Amino acid sequence: MDINELIAGLESDLKEISSLLQKCERQRVRDVLSQEQKKLEKELAQKLQQVKKDSGDKTDTTLKGYTVKINNYGWDQSDKFVKIYITLKGVHTIPAENVEADFTERSFNVLVKDLDGKNHQMTVNKLLYPIIVAESSKKIKTDMVLVMCKKKSTKKWDCLTQVEKQSKEKDKPNLDEKADPSEGLMSVLKKIYTDGDDEMKRTINMAWVESQEKKAKADDFDF
Repeated sequence: MDINELIAGLESDLKEISSLLQKCERQRVRDVLSQEQKKLEKELAQKLQQVKKDSGDKTDTTLKGYTVKINNYGWDQSDKFVKIYITLKGVHTIPAENVEADFTERSFNVLVKDLDGKNHQMTVNKLLYPIIVAESSKKIKTDMVLVMCKKKSTKKWDCLTQVEKQSKEKDKPNLDEKADPSEGLMSVLKKIYTDGDDEMKRTINMAWVESQEKKAKADDFDF
């Protein structure tokens, strides 16, 4: 197989793994996918280096088309800023102009070019609240890019995006004050049972059996 076809195949595999990581919820599955992602990234970097060596061209044009999504980040806030911490090993060693950050009132995009044989990109749309574009910026630190989004108001952000907020609200149990408390508890338990793993389901089943046995004994005493 032609080396360019191999590179194209590896890029397609990486894109699919990146997409699966975005959707994956189980930590064990995420770990497996992350290991496979690192293996493919290493293999792709070797193939790209081989092409570069064979061509004798110092500028790797193939690299420009290979971009991975940034998944490793955290965020915090103050009264004035929302701060996004993007962990990228060695980012402080590349030219500063290789790190770009663009902002709109409700989004930002970070692009890190040519780090460890590939590009890295993070795009966040639908921020929870508007930001001031002109006063937002990025800073390069050791193994990290710090994105500073200037708040339009000092309002506290419960999460980073509107999508996250909607997801949290959707998962909240229905706590209707007028509803029967036992019904609300049953609703929560049903959700935990549905979303839980096999061990959780066994635990809930055992608790249910025990409660029924206690209830039966109490009924016997009533007579």
